[in-house]
Amino acid sequence: MRSTILSMLQRSDKHLSGEIISEKLGITRSAVWKHIKSLKNEGYEIDSVRNRGYKLISAPSLLNEDRLQSLVDTSLIGKEIKVLKTVDSTNEEIKRLARSGAENGLVVAAECQSAGKGRFSRQWSSGVDGGLYFSVLLRPELPPSDIAAITLAVGYAVCLAIIDYTKLPAQIKWPNDIIIGRKKVCGILTEMAAQSDRVDHLIIGIGINVNNPSFSAELKEKATSLFLESGSRLDRNAFLACVLNHLDTALQNYFLSLSIDGIEHFKSLCATLERQVTVQRGGQQITGTAFDVSPSGELLIRTAEGQEIAVNSGEVTVQGIY
Repeated sequence: MRSTILSMLQRSDKHLSGEIISEKLGITRSAVWKHIKSLKNEGYEIDSVRNRGYKLISAPSLLNEDRLQSLVDTSLIGKEIKVLKTVDSTNEEIKRLARSGAENGLVVAAECQSAGKGRFSRQWSSGVDGGLYFSVLLRPELPPSDIAAITLAVGYAVCLAIIDYTKLPAQIKWPNDIIIGRKKVCGILTEMAAQSDRVDHLIIGIGINVNNPSFSAELKEKATSLFLESGSRLDRNAFLACVLNHLDTALQNYFLSLSIDGIEHFKSLCATLERQVTVQRGGQQITGTAFDVSPSGELLIRTAEGQEIAVNSGEVTVQGIY
């Protein structure tokens, strides 16, 4: 109910009377006031004027479940959203919830992670510094061999959301890191629990450097944030909702397989193509030019000897990019 009232206030550019709110929602004016008071306690600045009603002045900077629910417009992703102050990692929290029967599309976000991680078990810096750290639970009815489409769709969706919300020239470093210029702004970690013939659940962990004002000496040459690139602080609730909306659309479009159009959309934002790359895979090093992405999502590399190799996993280093 609070999220509905918040949504009504967000859509109104003038004071909204308690009587109108109570009539639309079928609750008493006293109940409306209790919800307004609760929103104020959470940091929302709401102007209350006798005989005129309520007007939203400003929203808190912290992530807020009610505000997120009022901004998300999806059919699957984010129908349920949990926001935590701190957690070991949002991926680990979703694993625990998945084992307890959590539903498809659940989103868990946290202000701070004590044990955030990236690909290849690397630590992901995720303190209380203005970043976004969240995970999505998916229960696709697919065999494990078919999740490549989801991996590419997630990277494409996050990249598109950054472009849509900030107008910054974000690109994808295959398969799903997001960069601006030559620096990383977003990392995505996919973890799967599966049997031989079907996926039990898939967890998509996403870390985006949003309002981070600076980075350590170790990271500043490789990492950037949307704030550092744009010069403006973002409303993290509104931006996260934008990401979830794009993610929902991409997964609905590319859930079962990557269409030709889907691949072309991905390639149009992929900074890896037409660059020299080096891939570390199973103790083997492959060097060549990335020239295409296959219909199944593999990176296609042409070596100096003219051999064409399809890569579906491994650590990829791209010339000129971190």
